[in-house]
Amino acid sequence: MTSNRQLFDITGSDRDGFLQGLVTNDVAGLKDGLVYAALLSPQGKYLADFFLVPQDGSIGLDVKADLAQGLLRRLTMYRLRADVQITPSPVQVTCGVGPVPAGAFADPRDPALGWRAYGPAVPEATDPVDWDAIRVQNLIPETGIELIPDSTFILEAGFDRLSGVDFRKGCYVGQEVTARMRHKTELRKGLVRVRVDGTAPIGTEITKDGKAAGTLYTQSGGYGIAYLRFDRSQGTLTAADATVHTID
Repeated sequence: MTSNRQLFDITGSDRDGFLQGLVTNDVAGLKDGLVYAALLSPQGKYLADFFLVPQDGSIGLDVKADLAQGLLRRLTMYRLRADVQITPSPVQVTCGVGPVPAGAFADPRDPALGWRAYGPAVPEATDPVDWDAIRVQNLIPETGIELIPDSTFILEAGFDRLSGVDFRKGCYVGQEVTARMRHKTELRKGLVRVRVDGTAPIGTEITKDGKAAGTLYTQSGGYGIAYLRFDRSQGTLTAADATVHTID
């Protein structure tokens, strides 16, 4: 499948240090393949998620096209006098499931998400894939749906489980807030997989006994991804005309 993605080439002698001081994951992981990471606001809120791609003489940055220009502006703002150049690349991004084709990379978030390739479309990417079903089954948030710029906190979205944050790498934008949330005894809100009887539009409010309990997002095959207050997540919940049940 050809994905709705934009690839940037990041070049210059300071590229590794530049990214290391900004993103949630450790750039050193590029030696092993793709690095999944995010850029946060100084308040610790999600702005964009992306894959860093090992390339000869540069680092690729694979981001959803809708976020590309905003991310480019933000990275350019942080560049200052660093020897870093960020340029759009015409290289095509494709993804698929099953065995990883030659030259492609395993998706680091979850084995169920298959692989990503950079260059001419590969034959393995032609088969249709129900990505919503895979995401719901494995609780994988999607850019622009469960991951909401200037709103989402990445630990509530499960970035630690998705190999999207490194707690030992040192400082990055939003690191202090993320570290404080990690050291809380327990998160009070977060994404969970739920069973859904009926359907409701993405973004429908979930209530319990008339009180706001969260939001229902992607749904597939009678299940869904919901953002819930954990203290209101038990028992019968409603989202418009649908009934929502948490899964133990």
